[in-house]
Amino acid sequence: MTLTEKILARASGKAHVAAGDNVWVNVDLLMTHDVCGPGTIGVFKREFGQDAKVWDPKKLVIIPDHYIFTADSMSNRNVDILRDFAREQGLPYFYDVIDDPNGHWHFDPTRGQLKQQYGKNYTGVCHTTLPWKGHTRPGEILFGTDSHTCMAGAFNQFATGIGNTDAGFILGTGKLLIKVPESMRFFLEGEMQPGVMAKDVILHVIGDIGFDGATYRAMQWEGPGVNAMNMDDRMTIANMAIEAGGKNAIFPYDETTGAYVRERVAENGTKSEFEPVELEKDQRFIYDKVFNLSELEPTVACHPDPGQRKLAKEMDVTLDRAYIGSCTGGKTSDFLAFAHVVKGKTVKIDTFGVPATTKVVQELKDTLWDGVSVWSILESAGVRMTENASCAACLGGPVDTFGRMNTALKCISATNRNFPGRMGSKESQVFLASPYTVAASALTGRITDPREYVS
Repeated sequence: MTLTEKILARASGKAHVAAGDNVWVNVDLLMTHDVCGPGTIGVFKREFGQDAKVWDPKKLVIIPDHYIFTADSMSNRNVDILRDFAREQGLPYFYDVIDDPNGHWHFDPTRGQLKQQYGKNYTGVCHTTLPWKGHTRPGEILFGTDSHTCMAGAFNQFATGIGNTDAGFILGTGKLLIKVPESMRFFLEGEMQPGVMAKDVILHVIGDIGFDGATYRAMQWEGPGVNAMNMDDRMTIANMAIEAGGKNAIFPYDETTGAYVRERVAENGTKSEFEPVELEKDQRFIYDKVFNLSELEPTVACHPDPGQRKLAKEMDVTLDRAYIGSCTGGKTSDFLAFAHVVKGKTVKIDTFGVPATTKVVQELKDTLWDGVSVWSILESAGVRMTENASCAACLGGPVDTFGRMNTALKCISATNRNFPGRMGSKESQVFLASPYTVAASALTGRITDPREYVS
């Protein structure tokens, strides 16, 4: 069996499953957020009763992160609905934007978008919060009401996005019926060259198979190229499985995974036991291809979908904006790569930086280069950095969202999706690239190969 099949077999109590089988699985964790959480709660109460209790409070994680730092009253109310539900159910893992469990969330626009407006429990983007707070464990089943839940596949998990109805059913039962997906293998060998990042790997692959090339399939990543990657790199790749239509992404377990998970569960007191699934020799794939990382170059996904692959060096596109942030592009390592390029220079176009989590904010302020914080280096380069970690303009949001494109602009972004209207105006164009490429392009005002700046 493939890695995905082994996890689904275990979770369904079966010795063996195959692609196409429909199986009931026991859910290890359900995640929801402020966009889908209220709807999920509504389904749960409608079907199981107004006074019903969730199947296991410790297996539910609620993370407000999408439409947070906005004056939009309905968005603010969504967070209040989550808080009321968390208090009612006694949920230990609700990462609220405010500290008062009986309070109401209100974003104050008069204080601006740059300075902190959150309490001590707020974390930021759900997909980066989950591993940080010790909720991603090898061999487990994770469902989330967000398509990029597949990012947790980096941790040897079966992780995928679901809708509010399925999530409401899980709240009441802890189970879900799922069809076992076919599996595709992406075998990585060689080494990434200077200027090339994990984002270039996944953009290259999506360009190779198309933005629907993995529809309802598991994308399994193997090979010495994978073994050499850190967890941030693996998360970047797993995150964008959905941009190829994938059901999930999954990586083998190794000591890099184990060390990361053990550290996080110890920090946060979450469940420490886990049982990874190992690779078998006898695996059947619907697709199997080797990719040589040594041959990859800085890559850009062009408007209007992630499958429109071009090499950065071949492009001549003038830009209006640059953006670094989101679950796939707002990790500390992403900002460090970006800062490496812009240090001592000045960006030429409007450039927005949105850390994925509050932990990233702190790490950028604590990390010193030649006695100067990386945060200050970015600000000195002209990057508009916000302390309010969130999804922000990655998915558009209300018109006052930080970094949102409210007019027809061309933006190069380290985010994960570029369909028309994704980051605001439907007339805007989004070009997806690595933090290196985004940084180099911010300096020149046009799409630029970062190898001019990275030796």
